[in-house]
Amino acid sequence: MTIIPEKERSSLPLDTDEIIYHPDMIRANEWVLSEYEAPVREFCIFVPCAKKKPYHESPSHKIFDKVIFGMLDPEDVHIVVFGTCGITPRELDTEYPFMDYQFMLGKCNVAKIKRDFIKMESQRLSQYLEKTRDNYKHRIAYCIGDFRKAMELAVEMSGVEVIIVPKEYTVNAHVQPGKKFIYGSLNQASYLQDFSNSIATIIGKESKNPDFDDGEKTNDNDWYLL
Repeated sequence: MTIIPEKERSSLPLDTDEIIYHPDMIRANEWVLSEYEAPVREFCIFVPCAKKKPYHESPSHKIFDKVIFGMLDPEDVHIVVFGTCGITPRELDTEYPFMDYQFMLGKCNVAKIKRDFIKMESQRLSQYLEKTRDNYKHRIAYCIGDFRKAMELAVEMSGVEVIIVPKEYTVNAHVQPGKKFIYGSLNQASYLQDFSNSIATIIGKESKNPDFDDGEKTNDNDWYLL
């Protein structure tokens, strides 16, 4: 599958702070929202994009997968990546431009771009939720920071229920005002435990304790610096 044929691709760079406005990123997201046919699954799990590409090979996504597939069968789950990339069903993560951009929004200190990101991403997420309203029985989003803000707005706009974790009180317990990203890393054990608990509650099983130390083991997540 080729979302954008090579001869039709823009010559603009994919490594600047204006990545969210890049014509190929916009076109690829429009394709996902209009042409892409999502699978029918019990679960849709939304996770943040990562610096390392493809996402499914990144350290952070391997941690997320350990939590998800430690409790769910792969055929029951559809993983959708969101963030700097817009919306990317993870089975498309080797496609251009999702595989090719390098810029992390966390490096951007332009307030307008940050505001535009939340506006654009919430609209895209809302459209995806509406488009796939009947595709999934349960939806979970694992996110913090501005990615979380966009997801919360999308839920309000679409009226489609999404369980958003970590829980608010868990996030607040980790707030460190002196840090550039005050919420810390999603790879912290307490955050991962909330993630695991959200799945366990739905399937009616005991939550598994993620086998990771509390702390920041990886730093390949765009959201981490956002």
